[in-house]
Amino acid sequence: MNLVRRLWQWTLVRHLVPALLGVGLVILITDQVSDYRNTQLTTLGAYICVAAGLTLLTGTNGQISLGHAALMAVGGYTVALILQDFSDNNITGQWMLPLALIAGTLVTTVAGIVVGMAAARLRGPYLAGATLAFGVALPSITAQFTSIFKGDQGIGLIFDGPPASLGSSFSFSHWQAWYSLFAAIIVLFFLANVQRSAVGRHLRAVRDDDVAARLAGLPAARLRVLAFAVSSAAAGLGGGVFAVGLQTASPGSFGLTLSLSLLTAVVIGGLGSLTGAVLGSIVLIYLGDVIPGFVDRLHLSATSAQKMHDNLPPAVYGALLIGVMMLLPGGIASLARPVVVRVTRRTTHTTGCNR
Repeated sequence: MNLVRRLWQWTLVRHLVPALLGVGLVILITDQVSDYRNTQLTTLGAYICVAAGLTLLTGTNGQISLGHAALMAVGGYTVALILQDFSDNNITGQWMLPLALIAGTLVTTVAGIVVGMAAARLRGPYLAGATLAFGVALPSITAQFTSIFKGDQGIGLIFDGPPASLGSSFSFSHWQAWYSLFAAIIVLFFLANVQRSAVGRHLRAVRDDDVAARLAGLPAARLRVLAFAVSSAAAGLGGGVFAVGLQTASPGSFGLTLSLSLLTAVVIGGLGSLTGAVLGSIVLIYLGDVIPGFVDRLHLSATSAQKMHDNLPPAVYGALLIGVMMLLPGGIASLARPVVVRVTRRTTHTTGCNR
């Protein structure tokens, strides 16, 4: 029993348990739902990756980014180009997609370091404006180099489906959902440990008081770049699995609306909370499913329906964001926080009595 208590005091072990439970839950849920729902779960996994990275950047370190969809595009296009090169050279194998996703994550990390170094001296609206410009400018590059990026058509992703050992009933969408959700679990596990580490404490110190952090000897600029790099890595992996779900990487998939929607999801879920990142991503997927169905039931003309499809989602996200900020400043995750605190205190009290 004492060994269990000692192991539970390790941050790595405390986070490994829910990660393993998450793996079991993914296997169970994806096996029970339809292919359409598995496709939604694939998108959910991608959103969780990016939202978790934004949670570290914005919630933990206090930097605002309005261009994370562009970082997703870097990851998605890197994965697509690598898989295309494999296909052109008749290279096949189950290792292709993991290798491409790792490469996409690394390339996006480098891009994040470059952007982070440029933005390290910016604050507040200036930083938001710089990342907004980055998010708007990067997709236009694909239009200038159509021979490489195929313009608006995008690059199709070609990779092997599920291995035969999983059975003939194991669908392709099921396989995509596994990749995406397992990637999300890896990102959440890694970032949870970062937040609980000395690095996480230093990031929060820079967020709370930059001057005090510098006086305490913390390299504030380096910590901001580090936060941007880690957040970009999560966005790159999210962009890669997002492209895997769509089976294509195109500029229209990584627009400015996606950046704003993901940032909204982080705030709605709970800024600074990885649980909030998950909850906010779920809300984003749910609204993305409900709003089009609501518009279709109105039986509008084709032109009016298209306008509603384009304009109603941002309006709903904005109204929901205002409502959450007024009624739940801590986001949806704050509803469960008192319960968690009560259980933690009870566990600590019990452990102390047993000693």
